[in-house]
Amino acid sequence: MRDAMSVLIRPVVSEKSTALMEANTYVFVVDPRATKIDVRNAVEQAFNVKVTNVNTLNRKGKSTRNRRTGVVGTRPDTKRAIVTLREGDSINLFEN
Repeated sequence: MRDAMSVLIRPVVSEKSTALMEANTYVFVVDPRATKIDVRNAVEQAFNVKVTNVNTLNRKGKSTRNRRTGVVGTRPDTKRAIVTLREGDSINLFEN
């Protein structure tokens, strides 16, 4: 089993993910090779909570263009995990 910090890259902080936190649902950017079981174990190990559901999605990177040279490139593809916790558990992502 891989350690939690190699699976979880960073939490997603957006308006939608902040609204989901009220329903005990958290969104993380994860390693593209991570499975749902890896994500479940990593969140339970890192935050000492109980996970009830994990949904994953692969996001394709947007295409970009350099304004000066016109070179076309792409942003990297990312994988996100939407993790639902047991009732009563929570993760404090905004602690000082």
